[in-house]
Amino acid sequence: MRFLLVDRVLSWEHDGAIRGIKCVAMSEDFLAYHFPGNPIMPGALLLEAMVQLAGWGEAVGSEFRRWFLLDKVRRCGFYGFALPGDTVELEVSRLEDMSAGRRVFRGIGTVGGSRRVAAEFEGEVVDLAELEDPEAQRQAFARLTRGGGF
Repeated sequence: MRFLLVDRVLSWEHDGAIRGIKCVAMSEDFLAYHFPGNPIMPGALLLEAMVQLAGWGEAVGSEFRRWFLLDKVRRCGFYGFALPGDTVELEVSRLEDMSAGRRVFRGIGTVGGSRRVAAEFEGEVVDLAELEDPEAQRQAFARLTRGGGF
């Protein structure tokens, strides 16, 4: 991944619910261009952060055998800006398993309790080993949870 958009995983539940944060830093590459002189985190990257969080939930729930890949956004709304210095609190929950290889998630991103993005999205569940080294991902998850592992 070019942008790793989940800075910390706060909690994970066996039902697929997962919470994390994204800290928007002024040094992020994308802020130089979105928008010059008025930097905001692009809404599409807020959505991507929720999708990545869903991926982490799928990985930890499968002992790092599977990952979630987005292929359809059912609905998405943007309600304000995430600015440099903001901490975006992300919550993602699994709505349904459409089949053995598909999932549907709902996510929300807030800053200081105010909604910035809400979405419902779906996608394919794939073999993690086809994308990344599962052991490296397990180690990355340990860093994201500060060793909590839940």
